[in-house]
Amino acid sequence: MLTLYIKPGCPFCGRVLEEGKFLGITFNEKRITDEGVADELVATGGLMRVPYLIDDEARVSLYGSDEIIKHLHTRFS
Repeated sequence: MLTLYIKPGCPFCGRVLEEGKFLGITFNEKRITDEGVADELVATGGLMRVPYLIDDEARVSLYGSDEIIKHLHTRFS
């Protein structure tokens, strides 16, 4: 499962979502504007920063659009 923490309107989050769409990837999207999700993000990743990807299958978690996109291409291209 790919879980992606995002903030609506965030251009970096938008880049990851668009690249995921291009690669045919479906994310379990978690919006930090929804109740409790921001606290969950900090508890899980340690930082209040988006985008944040958790790739359970690859056992990888990453912050930052460039790093996430690189991982997605390595794994799904």
